[in-house]
Amino acid sequence: MNPASAPLPTGSLPHSRSVAGFRLKLLIAMMVVVTGVMALAAYVAERNLAANINRELQNDFAAKLAALHNAQAIRHAALIERCHALVRKPRIHAALEDDALDLLYPSAEDELRDVMVPDAADAGGANHVPTLRARFYRFLDRNGRIIPPPAGAPIGALPPAVEAQLALPSLNDAQQLGYVAVPGSPDDPVAEIITTPIISTETGEIIAALALGFKPLGLVGERQFRSGVWTAGTLHVPGLAPAVSTQVASAVGRAAARDDEGSLRLELGDAPYLVFFQRLNPGSLYSPAVEVSLYPLEQFAARTTGVRLRILGVGILLLVGAFFASGFLAARLSAPVEQLAIESERSARFSADASHQLKTPVTVLRAGLEELLARENLTPAECDAIAALIHQTYRLSSLIEDLLLLSRMDSGRLKLALAPVDLRLLLDAALDDLGATPDALGLEIETDIPPALHVSGERRYTAIILHNLLENARKYNRPGGRIRVAARVEDGTVALSIANTGRSIAPAAQAHIFERFHRGAMGEDVPGYGLGLNLARELARLHGGDLRLVRSDGEWTEFEVGFRVAQPQPVPA
Repeated sequence: MNPASAPLPTGSLPHSRSVAGFRLKLLIAMMVVVTGVMALAAYVAERNLAANINRELQNDFAAKLAALHNAQAIRHAALIERCHALVRKPRIHAALEDDALDLLYPSAEDELRDVMVPDAADAGGANHVPTLRARFYRFLDRNGRIIPPPAGAPIGALPPAVEAQLALPSLNDAQQLGYVAVPGSPDDPVAEIITTPIISTETGEIIAALALGFKPLGLVGERQFRSGVWTAGTLHVPGLAPAVSTQVASAVGRAAARDDEGSLRLELGDAPYLVFFQRLNPGSLYSPAVEVSLYPLEQFAARTTGVRLRILGVGILLLVGAFFASGFLAARLSAPVEQLAIESERSARFSADASHQLKTPVTVLRAGLEELLARENLTPAECDAIAALIHQTYRLSSLIEDLLLLSRMDSGRLKLALAPVDLRLLLDAALDDLGATPDALGLEIETDIPPALHVSGERRYTAIILHNLLENARKYNRPGGRIRVAARVEDGTVALSIANTGRSIAPAAQAHIFERFHRGAMGEDVPGYGLGLNLARELARLHGGDLRLVRSDGEWTEFEVGFRVAQPQPVPA
């Protein structure tokens, strides 16, 4: 039976464990890929769904906010027109231009009667429009100070501290918008102030101003939408818990100090909120006031959590299914690899066994030839023939050693014990051996090697690398040619260059020179088996370096091998 195809005995090869390990690695790799793809898909899906939900809630919030702003804009336009109409009342102008300030408030009582909030008796009348009714009014003199009203005048009661906030540092021809907190008024905690200048009909100068206080339209206390006013460090939003109000007021106050507008997310209590804020009275002489709107994101958080749980559940089911599918596919896909591993192991074992078994007959053959050569009755021609046969046995032994070494490397059984090696000493020895080789080429050897050049390697195999490269440079040289050996240290690596003169390697053949048993056209008349460069490169890689062809241009053919630099071991005393 063919040994290469014979079944492997149980326990004779570790291939069963290596195959099982390969199958497990393949399964793990497939699961990692599947899990990564599923995690990425789940992440993208969750982000997209969350973005859609967030966009829906943002649109809902924006719609409510836009509706409120539209109503405010319409109301403000009506209030501004009404205030302009009020300051043109003849009796008010007469009292101010004649400097009859004692008649100012009594005259204004009749002129502003329809503006003031009706009492409880007619609060439910058909003509009652609270949003356009004033809660109070005051007059300011030309310097912006409050003109004191007479006692008992029906002008809307205000605490002295609040009334003082109606004053302005100066008057100009623009209406001023402000907001003041009215303590002790739980239903209307904030008043919106519109101060309109009064222009003299005679001189065209500002002679006074009328400050009217209204109930703001933006105070909304719905569960899904709340809106209010921040002024003087205090937030006024209906139905908002005091702790939450303080937290929002602090955040809005910091934004107002920077004159910022926009939106932000806040964790208020145990619930997330979207908070929108914008300046209500930019450019006003009154204190800054900010409109604050809050939209709860509990619905968004609940829907997002539901989406994540559904995606997680589906992902787990798909992951379980992918696990069984990956196991099935790993078993199917690893079958050819298992067969290849078996064949590779058989091939490596056969090569190793054949190489090992050939060593004994070659040794016996050499011993017989040497004994035959020692006889005294041989002619010179017979001695030359026997000597040539002995030389061939040495070549055959060298080939067997190379094949056995390659077989050990292919099977992964060659382990190197790396230690500092003096590369300069190994090169000197290899060059001495090269100089002792009988040939008729008359080669000249040039060296440029720094002293005390230590690399990390195993002495025996490092010497094989050097011997193969130098032997290759000798065999493919021309008569009277040169061999140049140079070494340099750079970035922790020793780069050893070995170059020779002679014919160049054809570009088409350069890609194959490191293949086993490849000899090409230039090696037809040169003895060898085509294993030297392949063996040298494989050993260089085991040393942590590499071997490469640097150039071959007809003048020089240069190879470069890399080694890792090592510190020399101290010599014991």
